[in-house]
Parts: sequence; structure tokens; C-alpha cells
Amino acid sequence: IYMINSSFTLVSSNATFVRPSYFYINGFENIPHIKYYYVFLCLVYAVTVLANSFIMAVIYLARNLHTAKYVVVFNLAVTDLCGSTALIPKLIETFLFEKQYISYEACLSSMFFVYVFMTMQSLSLLTLAYDRFVAIVFPLRYHVIVTKTAMLVILAVLWLFTLALISFTVSLITHLSFCGSLVIKSFFCDHGPTYALSCNNNSLNNIMAWVCFLVVLCIPIILIVLTYVCIAIALIRIATGAERVKAMRTCTSHLILVAIFYLPMVGNNIAAVVSYIHPNARIINNSLTQTMPAMLNPIIYSLRTEEVVDSLSVQIRNENTPKPLSLF
Repeated sequence: IYMINSSFTLVSSNATFVRPSYFYINGFENIPHIKYYYVFLCLVYAVTVLANSFIMAVIYLARNLHTAKYVVVFNLAVTDLCGSTALIPKLIETFLFEKQYISYEACLSSMFFVYVFMTMQSLSLLTLAYDRFVAIVFPLRYHVIVTKTAMLVILAVLWLFTLALISFTVSLITHLSFCGSLVIKSFFCDHGPTYALSCNNNSLNNIMAWVCFLVVLCIPIILIVLTYVCIAIALIRIATGAERVKAMRTCTSHLILVAIFYLPMVGNNIAAVVSYIHPNARIINNSLTQTMPAMLNPIIYSLRTEEVVDSLSVQIRNENTPKPLSLF
């Protein structure tokens, strides 16, 4: 597919950028019964909406969960819900209803929102690691250091940083000319496959792709590993056996979330570097990596965190307690 209807924007006396009217999302190639996979993603999205709405409602209604830690958990649920909403419904429309042409502007908008929420998912997990680090390494100062105000400031800074980073990265696409194929070999307007189609210098786009890779994946993983190394050292030095088990139990849910989010991404990138991955396999791996954590995160926090389970039990008991009769 080549560009037929293109708009030309004069940027300077020496540069003209050729922008297409549409891109074509290629998706999977020659897989029989692939529509069942899209139906599966519909179910994933439905569970994601219900599970994240549930955990947000529990945190909102339970006053004992109005703490700095659950400000971050609430933020993670919001990013999970919004990230899945930015990706899955458009994916279903594109492939299940065979609307694989997407306008230039819609493509950039989709790219922006998918990457914003993916980045914030990663940074929210990093913030939860910081919360656990202070709680275990500096337990006596925890409520002084990690306050709701401090956590809100941290999250606000992370949101501003993410919006600035992704806005700049996506805006660089507008400085590229597309004078050849317009087929994006992915399941959405993925940044790498999109800028790779350009026919002018895209070195800055490539640099920003690496910057985003470092920010979303590498730096958070390194910092999370360092926090848990410090936690392990602190537990070995100061805790008794029972205290050590109790402290580690508070970290279990977070470690599971970290494993679910980061390990598939790391595996995909390592496999892409050391060997050839068929485009269909890469799309399946990436689509599951970007959709399953958002569904599993609230379920894991609901089942593995005693505070959430206890708060839910209290809410259920309150609902089932008969109300005293009143004449007024």
C-alpha cells in the first residue's frame, strides 16, 4: 500500500514534509480463526474494566485505605483501566470489524495515549517499590516520609514527566516524510514500526525510542531491584524470623505485579535481540504483554493484600447489617 492522498506541509524554504492521509495497520498475517483471539481480548477488557473499577471503589469507600500506599494503588488502577481502554477497543474495531485504515491524526493520538499509560503503569510500580522500601528500611519514619501529600506530589511529577516525554516523542513523527509504504506492521500505531516507514532522517526518533525504552523498562527495573536488595539487607540485619516473614508478606503482591509487568517485556526484547521472531509471534507477545497485567493487577491486589480483603469484609458486613427503624 502506497500513499495516494497526501498533504504537503512547508516547514522551511528547504524542507517539505509529506504526510499521508491514512496508515494501514497490518496486524496478523495468515492465521486461521484469528477472530477468536480478538474475542478473547474482548473478555480480557471486560474483566479489566470490572476488576479495576472494583479496586478503585473499595479504596474510595474504605476509609482505612485512604493512605499514601493506596493513593499509588488507585493511580495504578486508573492507568491500567485507561491503558486498556486506549488499546483494546481500537484493536477490536481495527481487526474484528476490519477497519484497518486509520487517519494520520488518529494514529498519532492512539500512539500518544497507549504510551502515556504504559509509562505510568511502570512508574507506578516503581513508586510502590519506593513505598515498600521506606516502610521496611525506615519503619519508624515511614509515616513522616511517606505522606499522602508527598505521594500526590510524586505522582503529579511523574505524570508531568510522562506527558512531556511522550508528547515530545510522538511530535517528532510530524517531522517525518512518508513517501513509500504506509503499512504499520503491528497491532496498533506502534512508535517503532511507524517511524521506520519514513523516507527522511529519523535518527532523532530512534534516539527517543531508546530513551523511552530506558525510562519505561530499564531504569525502573534497576531501581526496583536495588530497593529490594536494600530491603533484604535490612531484614537480615534487624528483623527476627517472624518479623522477616511478615515484612516480606507485605511485598509479595508488589513483587507479583512487577514480575507480571516486566518479565514478558524483558523476554520479548531479549528474544528480539538474540534471534528472529516471526511478526505474528511478536504481535501476540506484545499484545498480551500490554493487556494481561492491567487485568491481573487489581485481582492480585484484591486477593493477596490483607488490608483490601479486610476492608471488603467490613463493607459487606455493613451492607448486611439491618438498619434500625425510624419514624422519621
